[in-house]
Amino acid sequence: MSRSAHPAGPRHGDVLPEGHYLAPPGDLNALDPKVWPSTVARRADGVVTVGGLDVTALAAEYGTPAYLMDEQDFRARARAWREAFGEGADVFYAGKAFLSKAVVRWLREEGLNLDVCSAGELAVALAAGMEPERIALHGNNKTPQELEQAVKTGVGHIVVDSLREIELLAEIADRLGVRQQVLIRVTVGVEAHTHEFIATAHEDQKFGLSLGTGAAAEAVELALGRPGLELRGIHSHIGSQIFDTAGFEVAARRLVGLLGQIRDTHGVELPELDLGGGLGIAYTSEDDPKQPAEIAAALAEIVRRECAAAGLAVPRLSVEPGRAIVGPTAFTLYEVGTIKPLPGLRTYVSVDGGMSDNIRTALYDAEYSVALVSRASAAEPMLVRVVGKHCESGDIVVRDAWLPADLAPGDLIAVPATGAYCRSMASNYNHALRPPVVAVGTDGARVIVRRETEEDLLRLDIG
Repeated sequence: MSRSAHPAGPRHGDVLPEGHYLAPPGDLNALDPKVWPSTVARRADGVVTVGGLDVTALAAEYGTPAYLMDEQDFRARARAWREAFGEGADVFYAGKAFLSKAVVRWLREEGLNLDVCSAGELAVALAAGMEPERIALHGNNKTPQELEQAVKTGVGHIVVDSLREIELLAEIADRLGVRQQVLIRVTVGVEAHTHEFIATAHEDQKFGLSLGTGAAAEAVELALGRPGLELRGIHSHIGSQIFDTAGFEVAARRLVGLLGQIRDTHGVELPELDLGGGLGIAYTSEDDPKQPAEIAAALAEIVRRECAAAGLAVPRLSVEPGRAIVGPTAFTLYEVGTIKPLPGLRTYVSVDGGMSDNIRTALYDAEYSVALVSRASAAEPMLVRVVGKHCESGDIVVRDAWLPADLAPGDLIAVPATGAYCRSMASNYNHALRPPVVAVGTDGARVIVRRETEEDLLRLDIG
C-alpha cells in the first residue's frame, strides 16, 4: 500500500481558508480519553484496540463502515447516572439516541428506565423485555393507535403534548377501563445555548404547552378533570448538547412556580417533576461536559431550593440522558478511499460511508474528531476534510481536522463519539446499506444490529 505524502494542502498551524484558526495538533497518535470509549487504546505497534480487540481484525471480520460500541463503557455510564441520582429519583434513558434490543437489556440490568417516542421504539423495548411500567412515551403528535397501544401495554407514563392529546387519551383510557398516569410537557420559554434545530423550550417550536400563554395551566385543568387520567407531574426539555445547568435553573424555577399555582388553584401537589435531558458530551478536545454526579447534585439543589421558596414538598425528580450515556461509547470505523489535495486549501479524504451513517455534520454543522487507527504515523500533520461517497457536496463527516500527511487509500480512520443519533438517523441515501453496530465486551465482539444487505433493500421494493 502506497504511503505517498500529499504536499498541496495546508500544514501544521496554517489558517483555514474561511479565516478560522484550527489549533495545531500535538501528537497525532494520541487518543484523547474525553472523546473515545474507555477501553480504547493504541498498541505499541500503532494499531488501536477497543476492549482489547484490534480494529484491523474487527474491520476484516465485520467490514467498514461499522459502528463499534464499547459495552463496558455503556454500562459504566448508565450506572454512573443511576448512582448519581440515587433511589429518590428516576433515570430514563432517551431511546431516540440509539435503541436496540441489546441496549434495552443493558439498561434493565443497570437499573435504568426507558423513554420512547414511537410505536417502533416501544416495540423494541417490549421485545427486549423492558417492563412496561418502566417506560415513558413521548411525542408531539402521537397517533390514536400509538396511544391505545401504550395504554393496553401498561406503559408507566405518557407525556402529553397537546390539549387534543389529553382529550384523545382520556377517551381511550375510559374505553379500556384504565386510569393512565400522565405528565404534561411544558414549554418554559428558556433559550438553551445550542443549535436552533435542537433547542426545544423556546416559544416558537412544536413541542409542549406554553407556560407563558396559559396553555400549560389549561392542560393541567383539563387533565385533572378526566377520570381516566392520573396527572402525576410536569415535564420539560430545554434542548440538547448543553454544557451548563443555568438553563435548567431557569426552567426549574418556572416549573416549580407552576406546581405552586396548581396547588393554589386545584388543591393538589403533584408528586413528580421531569427536567428532561440534553446534557452534552465531548465531540472534540475543546468540549468539557460535566460528570453525572455534578449534574445530579446541581439539579437536586436547584429543585430543593425552589420548592423551599414556594413552600412545596420536593417532588420525585426524573431526568432523561440519552446522548450523555451512549454518545461517547461508540466510534465509526471507516476505510480511506480517494485522497484529493487542493493546493492552498485542504486535502479531501473520502471514506466508504458518509452522510448516510452520520447526517449530523450536514444537518447541525456538528463537529467531530478523527484519528488514523490502523497504524501510527510520524508524518507531518495535514489539514483534511473527511467526506463521504454520496452525491452531495454537503456530504461531510468531519469538517476540519488533522491527519498524517502519509495517509493512503486502505488506511482505517475512526470518528469517535458517534454512539448517539448516527445509527438512529442513518438512511439509505443513494441506496447505501446502513452499517452494523458491533458491541465489544468482556466476552469479545458480536453484532447487535446487523449490516443491511441488498436483499433488504429489494425486499421492500415490490415493483
